[in-house]
Amino acid sequence: MHTNEEKLAAFGKLLDVLDTLRVRCPWDAKQTNESLRPNTVEEVFELVDALITDDAENIKKELGDVLLHVAFYSKIASEQGRFDIADVCTALTDKLIFRHPHIYGDVQADSADKVAQNWEQIKLREKGGNKTVLAGVPSALPALIKANRIQEKAANVGFDWEDRSQVWDKVKEEAGEVEQEIASGNADALEAEFGDLMFAVVNAARLYGVNPENALERTNRKFISRFNHLERRAKELGRSLKDMTLEEMDELWNEAKKLE
Repeated sequence: MHTNEEKLAAFGKLLDVLDTLRVRCPWDAKQTNESLRPNTVEEVFELVDALITDDAENIKKELGDVLLHVAFYSKIASEQGRFDIADVCTALTDKLIFRHPHIYGDVQADSADKVAQNWEQIKLREKGGNKTVLAGVPSALPALIKANRIQEKAANVGFDWEDRSQVWDKVKEEAGEVEQEIASGNADALEAEFGDLMFAVVNAARLYGVNPENALERTNRKFISRFNHLERRAKELGRSLKDMTLEEMDELWNEAKKLE
């Protein structure tokens, strides 16, 4: 691994290259916050894909792409006289120190849960920080991730079940309300009740230490793998999925499960 001096030199070289490209490359020269933003979202998702597969080389590559965007936005801001990458680093460092009084101060926190609770309380007290508990949850987050973050933040200020097993009564209650709305035929109310049920299931996952996004993505990938096997085997048998019975597809599905 590299020394801090080598890391700083590598980061400095990146900034030098970006300075040159911003002047000499027509594409880089015309980029703005608005034009880069969609690419940033894409790069973050590509990093997440690499993290899921735990491919070190790909993780390194995708981290570099995300870092480039951080440096690029900072470069644009410096050209506008607003701030530069040093300000970004300083603000982040100051925030980390301020939010870790159990490391840099005299606050006690001997567990990750206690640290998280302190973190939320500190953010509420910060100058210019979140004015409400849920203000820091980005509105653009995907709904599943947002539900988990909302529940985590509420729990960190004490709004949570006294006993996590109590959540299952809520899950059953919401499932029953979904069934009632299915019978009623009210599409709008059914959507609302499905939302309540999903929110309750996300809450259950959180209470049992499971990240719901990771859990669902694990199932997504498992389904894709099994379905790809089903499709491949059907082709080998000279069959089309559209022409197969459900029983025939189930047989190939179970075959895929045995291969896992």
